[in-house]
Amino acid sequence: MLGTDFRTGSPNWLDLGSPDTAAAAAFYGAVLGWDFASAGPEAGGYGFFQVDGKTVAALGPLTEEGATSAWMVHFMTSDIAATAEAVRAGGGVVRMEPGDVMGEGWLAQFTDPQGAEFACWQPGRTGGLDLTSAEKSLVWAELHVPDPVGALGFYGGVFGWRHSEMGMPGMTYRVLSIADGEQQDGSFGGVAPLAEELGDAAGRVPRWVPYFHVADVDATEAAAVRAGGAVLMPAADLPEVGRIGWLADPAGAVFALLKPDPRG
Repeated sequence: MLGTDFRTGSPNWLDLGSPDTAAAAAFYGAVLGWDFASAGPEAGGYGFFQVDGKTVAALGPLTEEGATSAWMVHFMTSDIAATAEAVRAGGGVVRMEPGDVMGEGWLAQFTDPQGAEFACWQPGRTGGLDLTSAEKSLVWAELHVPDPVGALGFYGGVFGWRHSEMGMPGMTYRVLSIADGEQQDGSFGGVAPLAEELGDAAGRVPRWVPYFHVADVDATEAAAVRAGGAVLMPAADLPEVGRIGWLADPAGAVFALLKPDPRG
Protein backbone atom coordinates (compact mmCIF):
# COMPACT_ATOMS: atom_id res chain seq x y z
CA MET A 1 0.00 0.00 0.00
CA LEU A 2 0.97 3.63 -0.28
CA GLY A 3 3.34 5.33 2.10
CA THR A 4 4.95 8.76 2.26
CA ASP A 5 8.50 7.58 1.50
CA PHE A 6 8.01 8.72 -2.08
CA ARG A 7 10.25 7.32 -4.79
CA THR A 8 10.23 7.55 -8.58
CA GLY A 9 6.78 6.59 -9.83
CA SER A 10 5.06 6.76 -6.43
CA PRO A 11 1.76 8.63 -6.26
CA ASN A 12 2.87 11.64 -4.21
CA TRP A 13 0.11 14.20 -4.76
CA LEU A 14 -3.60 14.24 -5.53
CA ASP A 15 -5.88 17.12 -6.35
CA LEU A 16 -9.40 17.85 -7.47
CA GLY A 17 -10.30 20.37 -10.14
CA SER A 18 -13.78 21.70 -9.46
CA PRO A 19 -16.09 24.34 -10.97
CA ASP A 20 -17.18 25.29 -7.43
CA THR A 21 -14.45 24.83 -4.86
CA ALA A 22 -16.60 25.94 -1.92
CA ALA A 23 -19.25 23.34 -2.78
CA ALA A 24 -16.56 20.68 -3.25
CA ALA A 25 -15.00 21.47 0.12
CA ALA A 26 -18.40 21.18 1.77
CA PHE A 27 -19.16 17.86 0.05
CA TYR A 28 -15.90 16.14 0.97
CA GLY A 29 -16.08 17.57 4.46
CA ALA A 30 -19.48 15.97 4.93
CA VAL A 31 -18.52 12.66 3.30
CA LEU A 32 -14.90 12.06 4.35
CA GLY A 33 -14.56 14.43 7.29
CA TRP A 34 -11.90 16.55 5.59
CA ASP A 35 -11.05 20.10 6.60
CA PHE A 36 -10.09 22.62 3.90
CA ALA A 37 -7.20 25.08 4.30
CA SER A 38 -6.58 27.76 1.69
CA ALA A 39 -3.06 28.08 0.30
CA GLY A 40 -3.48 31.86 0.36
CA PRO A 41 -4.55 34.59 -2.05
CA GLU A 42 -1.52 34.10 -4.29
CA ALA A 43 -2.55 30.48 -4.97
CA GLY A 44 -5.60 31.40 -7.06
CA GLY A 45 -8.15 29.56 -4.95
CA TYR A 46 -6.02 26.43 -4.47
CA GLY A 47 -5.93 24.80 -1.04
CA PHE A 48 -5.53 21.60 0.93
CA PHE A 49 -7.83 18.90 2.24
CA GLN A 50 -6.57 17.89 5.66
CA VAL A 51 -7.13 15.33 8.42
CA ASP A 52 -5.86 16.43 11.84
CA GLY A 53 -3.71 19.06 10.15
CA LYS A 54 -2.13 16.59 7.69
CA THR A 55 -2.66 17.13 3.96
CA VAL A 56 -4.39 14.18 2.27
CA ALA A 57 -5.36 15.86 -1.04
CA ALA A 58 -5.82 19.29 -2.58
CA LEU A 59 -8.52 21.31 -4.34
CA GLY A 60 -8.49 24.07 -6.92
CA PRO A 61 -10.60 25.66 -9.65
CA LEU A 62 -10.63 24.26 -13.17
CA THR A 63 -7.89 25.91 -15.22
CA GLU A 64 -7.94 24.15 -18.61
CA GLU A 65 -10.40 25.26 -21.28
CA GLY A 66 -13.21 22.72 -21.62
CA ALA A 67 -12.11 20.77 -18.55
CA THR A 68 -14.61 18.89 -16.43
CA SER A 69 -14.34 18.17 -12.73
CA ALA A 70 -11.96 15.28 -12.00
CA TRP A 71 -9.40 13.96 -9.58
CA MET A 72 -5.79 14.11 -10.79
CA VAL A 73 -3.20 11.63 -9.52
CA HIS A 74 0.39 12.93 -9.50
CA PHE A 75 3.45 10.69 -9.60
CA MET A 76 6.88 11.52 -8.25
CA THR A 77 9.78 12.23 -10.54
CA SER A 78 13.29 13.48 -9.77
CA ASP A 79 13.66 14.90 -13.31
CA ILE A 80 10.41 16.29 -14.61
CA ALA A 81 11.89 17.46 -17.92
CA ALA A 82 13.13 13.93 -18.67
CA THR A 83 9.73 12.53 -17.67
CA ALA A 84 8.02 14.87 -20.15
CA GLU A 85 10.31 13.62 -22.91
CA ALA A 86 9.57 10.00 -21.95
CA VAL A 87 5.82 10.73 -22.14
CA ARG A 88 6.25 12.14 -25.66
CA ALA A 89 8.46 9.24 -26.72
CA GLY A 90 5.81 6.79 -25.54
CA GLY A 91 3.03 8.44 -27.52
CA GLY A 92 1.54 10.52 -24.72
CA VAL A 93 0.74 14.24 -24.69
CA VAL A 94 2.27 16.97 -22.55
CA ARG A 95 -0.76 19.12 -21.66
CA MET A 96 1.18 21.44 -19.37
CA GLU A 97 4.94 21.84 -19.70
CA PRO A 98 7.04 21.45 -16.55
CA GLY A 99 7.02 24.58 -14.42
CA ASP A 100 8.01 25.80 -10.98
CA VAL A 101 5.21 26.16 -8.42
CA MET A 102 6.31 28.97 -6.09
CA GLY A 103 9.40 27.02 -5.04
CA GLU A 104 7.33 24.16 -3.63
CA GLY A 105 8.19 21.86 -6.54
CA TRP A 106 7.82 21.41 -10.28
CA LEU A 107 4.58 20.36 -11.93
CA ALA A 108 3.65 18.99 -15.35
CA GLN A 109 0.43 17.48 -16.65
CA PHE A 110 0.10 14.71 -19.21
CA THR A 111 -2.35 12.50 -21.10
CA ASP A 112 -1.43 8.89 -21.79
CA PRO A 113 -1.91 7.37 -25.28
CA GLN A 114 -5.37 6.04 -24.34
CA GLY A 115 -6.66 9.35 -23.00
CA ALA A 116 -6.18 9.03 -19.23
CA GLU A 117 -4.89 12.23 -17.64
CA PHE A 118 -2.21 12.30 -14.95
CA ALA A 119 0.43 14.64 -13.59
CA CYS A 120 3.95 14.55 -12.15
CA TRP A 121 5.40 16.36 -9.18
CA GLN A 122 9.13 16.89 -8.67
CA PRO A 123 9.55 17.82 -5.01
CA GLY A 124 10.98 21.13 -3.91
CA ARG A 125 10.01 22.36 -0.46
CA THR A 126 6.92 20.13 -0.65
CA GLY A 127 7.64 16.45 -1.06
CA GLY A 128 4.06 15.27 -1.32
CA LEU A 129 1.06 14.30 0.75
CA ASP A 130 1.46 14.14 4.52
CA LEU A 131 -0.76 11.09 5.02
CA THR A 132 -1.64 8.06 2.89
CA SER A 133 -3.21 4.64 3.50
CA ALA A 134 -4.67 5.71 6.86
CA GLU A 135 -8.42 6.25 7.23
CA LYS A 136 -9.72 9.20 5.18
CA SER A 137 -6.64 9.25 2.94
CA LEU A 138 -5.49 7.92 -0.43
CA VAL A 139 -4.86 4.18 -0.29
CA TRP A 140 -4.83 3.02 -3.94
CA ALA A 141 -4.71 4.49 -7.47
CA GLU A 142 -6.38 2.57 -10.28
CA LEU A 143 -6.13 3.08 -14.04
CA HIS A 144 -9.06 2.14 -16.27
CA VAL A 145 -8.27 1.98 -20.00
CA PRO A 146 -9.40 0.01 -23.08
CA ASP A 147 -5.99 -1.70 -23.43
CA PRO A 148 -4.38 -2.53 -20.07
CA VAL A 149 -1.41 -4.27 -21.70
CA GLY A 150 -0.68 -1.21 -23.81
CA ALA A 151 -0.87 0.95 -20.69
CA LEU A 152 1.71 -1.22 -18.95
CA GLY A 153 4.12 -0.62 -21.81
CA PHE A 154 3.64 3.14 -21.76
CA TYR A 155 3.94 3.66 -18.01
CA GLY A 156 6.76 1.13 -17.77
CA GLY A 157 8.68 3.28 -20.25
CA VAL A 158 7.98 6.46 -18.29
CA PHE A 159 8.40 5.26 -14.69
CA GLY A 160 9.84 1.75 -14.89
CA TRP A 161 6.83 0.30 -13.08
CA ARG A 162 6.57 -3.46 -12.60
CA HIS A 163 3.35 -5.43 -12.42
CA SER A 164 1.91 -8.75 -11.32
CA GLU A 165 -1.31 -10.37 -12.51
CA MET A 166 -4.27 -11.17 -10.31
CA GLY A 167 -7.30 -13.15 -11.44
CA MET A 168 -10.59 -11.39 -10.73
CA PRO A 169 -14.15 -12.22 -11.84
CA GLY A 170 -14.35 -11.64 -15.59
CA MET A 171 -10.93 -10.04 -16.04
CA THR A 172 -7.21 -10.04 -15.35
CA TYR A 173 -6.16 -7.32 -12.92
CA ARG A 174 -2.60 -5.98 -12.97
CA VAL A 175 -1.13 -4.78 -9.68
CA LEU A 176 1.38 -1.96 -10.16
CA SER A 177 4.60 -1.50 -8.18
CA ILE A 178 7.35 1.08 -8.36
CA ALA A 179 10.69 -0.06 -9.77
CA ASP A 180 12.59 0.68 -6.55
CA GLY A 181 11.79 -1.89 -3.89
CA GLU A 182 10.11 -5.23 -3.35
CA GLN A 183 7.05 -5.95 -5.50
CA GLN A 184 4.55 -6.20 -2.65
CA ASP A 185 6.05 -3.42 -0.53
CA GLY A 186 6.14 -1.09 -3.54
CA SER A 187 2.60 -1.73 -4.78
CA PHE A 188 0.41 1.35 -5.04
CA GLY A 189 -2.32 0.66 -7.59
CA GLY A 190 -3.58 -1.34 -10.49
CA VAL A 191 -4.74 -1.41 -14.09
CA ALA A 192 -8.16 -2.69 -15.15
CA PRO A 193 -10.20 -2.66 -18.37
CA LEU A 194 -12.88 -0.01 -18.68
CA ALA A 195 -15.85 -0.84 -16.48
CA GLU A 196 -18.60 -0.26 -19.04
CA GLU A 197 -21.26 -1.53 -16.68
CA LEU A 198 -20.87 1.74 -14.78
CA GLY A 199 -22.39 3.64 -17.73
CA ASP A 200 -21.16 6.21 -20.21
CA ALA A 201 -20.05 8.91 -17.80
CA ALA A 202 -18.02 6.76 -15.42
CA GLY A 203 -17.27 3.53 -17.21
CA ARG A 204 -16.21 4.46 -20.73
CA VAL A 205 -13.81 7.30 -20.01
CA PRO A 206 -10.15 6.33 -19.55
CA ARG A 207 -9.09 7.67 -16.16
CA TRP A 208 -7.12 7.27 -12.98
CA VAL A 209 -9.45 6.66 -10.03
CA PRO A 210 -8.29 7.42 -6.46
CA TYR A 211 -9.43 5.08 -3.68
CA PHE A 212 -9.85 6.50 -0.18
CA HIS A 213 -9.58 4.33 2.92
CA VAL A 214 -12.79 4.45 4.97
CA ALA A 215 -13.96 2.52 8.01
CA ASP A 216 -17.46 1.91 6.62
CA VAL A 217 -18.02 1.94 2.85
CA ASP A 218 -21.80 1.63 3.10
CA ALA A 219 -22.16 4.51 5.56
CA THR A 220 -19.84 6.70 3.47
CA GLU A 221 -21.90 5.97 0.34
CA ALA A 222 -25.04 7.00 2.20
CA ALA A 223 -23.38 10.22 3.36
CA ALA A 224 -22.35 10.99 -0.23
CA VAL A 225 -25.92 10.60 -1.47
CA ARG A 226 -27.22 12.86 1.30
CA ALA A 227 -24.64 15.47 0.26
CA GLY A 228 -25.69 15.38 -3.40
CA GLY A 229 -23.32 12.76 -4.80
CA ALA A 230 -24.16 9.59 -6.72
CA VAL A 231 -23.34 5.91 -6.21
CA LEU A 232 -21.83 4.48 -9.39
CA MET A 233 -21.06 1.04 -7.99
CA PRO A 234 -22.70 0.01 -4.69
CA ALA A 235 -20.55 -1.37 -1.90
CA ALA A 236 -19.35 -4.91 -2.58
CA ASP A 237 -16.81 -7.31 -1.11
CA LEU A 238 -13.77 -8.46 -3.10
CA PRO A 239 -11.98 -11.49 -1.64
CA GLU A 240 -8.53 -10.66 -0.22
CA VAL A 241 -9.02 -7.00 -1.18
CA GLY A 242 -11.80 -5.62 0.99
CA ARG A 243 -15.07 -3.78 0.55
CA ILE A 244 -15.17 -1.22 -2.25
CA GLY A 245 -17.60 1.21 -3.86
CA TRP A 246 -17.50 3.88 -6.57
CA LEU A 247 -18.98 7.36 -6.24
CA ALA A 248 -19.28 10.63 -8.13
CA ASP A 249 -19.37 13.97 -6.36
CA PRO A 250 -22.04 16.57 -7.28
CA ALA A 251 -19.82 17.99 -10.07
CA GLY A 252 -19.22 14.52 -11.55
CA ALA A 253 -15.69 13.77 -10.30
CA VAL A 254 -15.27 10.01 -9.88
CA PHE A 255 -13.62 8.47 -6.83
CA ALA A 256 -13.74 5.17 -4.96
CA LEU A 257 -13.82 3.88 -1.40
CA LEU A 258 -11.97 0.95 0.12
CA LYS A 259 -12.10 -0.72 3.49
CA PRO A 260 -9.06 -2.99 3.14
CA ASP A 261 -9.33 -6.64 4.10
CA PRO A 262 -6.90 -6.98 7.03
CA ARG A 263 -6.00 -10.45 5.74
CA GLY A 264 -5.11 -9.10 2.27
